[in-house]
Amino acid sequence: MYKTILVPLDGSQRSEEILPHVESLALHLRSSIILLYVDETADLKLGHDEVVDINQFMERHRQQVKDTKAYFQTIIDKWRTVGIIARMQIRRGSVVANILDTAKQESVDLVAMASHGKGGMQRAFYGSVAVGVLNQIDRPLLLIRSRFVKSTA
Repeated sequence: MYKTILVPLDGSQRSEEILPHVESLALHLRSSIILLYVDETADLKLGHDEVVDINQFMERHRQQVKDTKAYFQTIIDKWRTVGIIARMQIRRGSVVANILDTAKQESVDLVAMASHGKGGMQRAFYGSVAVGVLNQIDRPLLLIRSRFVKSTA
């Protein structure tokens, strides 16, 4: 039924709450998984007389991409040990648009994600990714509400 599942992650523990659900589905249905990370980093735009160390900016961005790939590879390697085939995609730009585009381009059968991945005021001002996907998706969507509780340890 769900041969390919798209799982957008933002690197937060809240967004990872979808992973056990996806793992269970993939094992039961023998689905493959595409992990998606969307780089929201804005292009470097400078104002008049503004000075920025471009090398430092580019190095931070390269490190972020490297860290994201390592993070996804850890998940992929774990799943490989239990027989789940997964791969990663890293895209740049609008999160909602990239989720929708990837779902279409990859002909995924299900998009699975947790709501409130980053949360807080950042999402309040720009709108929820989950709501944006929900309002525009043209295929099944598994959406769980994240209930991550911050550890006091």
